[in-house]
Amino acid sequence: MKTVIVTGAANGIGLAIAKAYVNDGAFVYMVDINEKRLNEEAGKLEQTEAITADVSNYEQVKNLFAHVKDKSGTIDILINNAGISKFKSIWEVTVEDWEGILHTNLSSVFYCSREAALLMDQGGAIVNLCSTRAHMSEPNTEGYAATKGGIFALTHSLAVTLSEKEITVNAISPGWIHTGNYEELRKIDHDQHLSNRVGKPEDIARACLFLTDESNNFINGENLVIDGGMTRKMIYEH
Repeated sequence: MKTVIVTGAANGIGLAIAKAYVNDGAFVYMVDINEKRLNEEAGKLEQTEAITADVSNYEQVKNLFAHVKDKSGTIDILINNAGISKFKSIWEVTVEDWEGILHTNLSSVFYCSREAALLMDQGGAIVNLCSTRAHMSEPNTEGYAATKGGIFALTHSLAVTLSEKEITVNAISPGWIHTGNYEELRKIDHDQHLSNRVGKPEDIARACLFLTDESNNFINGENLVIDGGMTRKMIYEH
């Protein structure tokens, strides 16, 4: 049975990823800062343990992985999904805002990846949730874009370094993945995608299963864009 850690697992993409691995027969440590929601969702699944932790805090990350080591010994797969997306005018961003998003989105990936790699004795796989916003932006998204660009670079750096331990490291850049009521979306929301639909959390979960399959370990240091083709469109106003 594979041992998997999913951060940001209480809802949305992270929850879908956790469910996918449980359905695939893995034991999943579901990690999130939202204790109430995390325990509710983990309680609906078998082969899981809910661990409340703030992965932006290195001491809490160390405690998290010490617990996993004591209970499971090794880790096979880490999914770095935890993140926040607070958009604010560049003129209003505080130092606390900047450092908060930096540590939650980017530092957590480094902290968790290093601690996980120490427990991956027989190889392993890491997937980092990046974003199409690492390469394209809207106004007032500097913090989020910077952290996702950092994840993109950190992914291939980790892939090089951790190759000595037979650990693959890849990223996934989701586009529009709707985590609310899918039926409330408009026709125009779907039609603007080449795939003619908005994405679902399960689209990302299936990609995680693919990238962490041992038979796919020739894919390494890559960033898989899953956005229904949106970033391949030329968009002009006529």
